[in-house]
Amino acid sequence: MTAAHRYTVKRYIMMVVGILFISICVGCYRLSGFGVDAFTCMNLGISGFLDMTFGTWQLIMNVFILILVFFTVRKCIGAGTIVNMVFVGYGADFICWLANDVFAVEMTLPLRILALLIGCTFAGLGVAFYMVAELGIAPYDSVALILEKATKKRIAFQYARVMTDVTCVIIGIIFCLAAKDDLWMIVGIGTLCNAFFNGPLIQFFRKHVAQPLLNGERKDEKKC
Repeated sequence: MTAAHRYTVKRYIMMVVGILFISICVGCYRLSGFGVDAFTCMNLGISGFLDMTFGTWQLIMNVFILILVFFTVRKCIGAGTIVNMVFVGYGADFICWLANDVFAVEMTLPLRILALLIGCTFAGLGVAFYMVAELGIAPYDSVALILEKATKKRIAFQYARVMTDVTCVIIGIIFCLAAKDDLWMIVGIGTLCNAFFNGPLIQFFRKHVAQPLLNGERKDEKKC
């Protein structure tokens, strides 16, 4: 196998591992009971207000964002985009099924806190892995890159990500309150941790973990 082939295989492995990490992240957030991630928070709030199923609304939102990505940072669309959109939700469902139905794990407070910490860590690590692989990323994860590009890097990726996450949480809260749904079903300390820390964590793991693993040395990451 040539060096080029090994590099390609490495990228695909990194993409798959990254999406697996995201599934673990979402599953752990759900098991923790401390609130969901920012994008899920927004979609749950809006879908409840519209009296629409969560899956249907999230698909509509992903398609809308994907169109925006196509006309701005088209390079971010690839195999990883489709794999992410299809398998992250099912992976998270599988993790919750294992914990709740197969092993019947009692989520005590210490376990809930541990699940929250794992979720926060794997959120940043997973996105960093499949972004660096450059085989396509989830539509929502491209939004911060679009903002960075639109502002000619005056707003760095990590700050753009915090902006988009906080905006999603605010939108989710507004629509949840308008629908008179139970706010605490979607918002909690896990939501806030994800909104404020996910961007910096992604940037940290891109620079110090994902890029060195892919290239064998620390280089400035190539933007989509």
